[in-house]
Amino acid sequence: MKFYIISRSDDLSNRLMKEAREYLEDFGMEWNEESPQIVLSIGGDGTLLHAFHKYSDRLDAVAFVGIHTGHLGFYADWKPIEIEKLVLAIAKKEFEVIEYPLLEVTVHYRSDQESSTYLALNESTVKSPDVTLVMDVFLNDSHFERFRGDGLCMSTPSGSTAYNKALGGAIIHPSLPAMQLTEMASINNRVFRTVGSPLVLPSHHRCTLLPVKAPDFMVTIDHLQLLHKDVESIEYRVAKEKVRFARFRAFPFWRRVHDSFIDSELSED
Repeated sequence: MKFYIISRSDDLSNRLMKEAREYLEDFGMEWNEESPQIVLSIGGDGTLLHAFHKYSDRLDAVAFVGIHTGHLGFYADWKPIEIEKLVLAIAKKEFEVIEYPLLEVTVHYRSDQESSTYLALNESTVKSPDVTLVMDVFLNDSHFERFRGDGLCMSTPSGSTAYNKALGGAIIHPSLPAMQLTEMASINNRVFRTVGSPLVLPSHHRCTLLPVKAPDFMVTIDHLQLLHKDVESIEYRVAKEKVRFARFRAFPFWRRVHDSFIDSELSED
């Protein structure tokens, strides 16, 4: 089996990476950065996001597993003291692969420039560089609302616990193929109105944002911040591709939610 390891590059993460590589190579596994079958992410959820985007063009062939060297994460659920146990499980191939939905983001331009398409593991946000964001929101081909405010966020189910949650969005189980649109400080008064609530959209729906004023926008794809100019529309849909995680033991999603947001100390006793 081919493997690769991505580290957050702090001392602990680098030490664990060195240990894990030596163990796995001792078991006859091949270190291969170009085409690994399993990728270990050592750090936190941010490190795994980097790993995901590094291999976003071959998601059907690679499975990810995370070791956290800081706080417990939704994608990094192994502890540093468990590194030998994890390596043994990988070497014996004692794991199953589970799949989570992803978000497809396509930016179309007014000019002849070719459209840009991205995959997001957590979310994509849209903001105006210097003024209030004004966007017409279409659900499928029907106009839904004209949004005015700081910005909009479209998240995946697994990303619903990240920025989406901070915006007041719902937490969605990642077994559901859906995407969720949440508002950032929308303007609501007697003149301007938005729905004011998060929208959970099924996989057969698409959401299209059409600029009303300025055509330039800051678009984030997970941790990546991109300035797009001369935008005609931004289209969101649940991606056909899925991210694959190697699971070696049961760690239910709602337990992750509990441990991360409610009472992690008691849950470990």
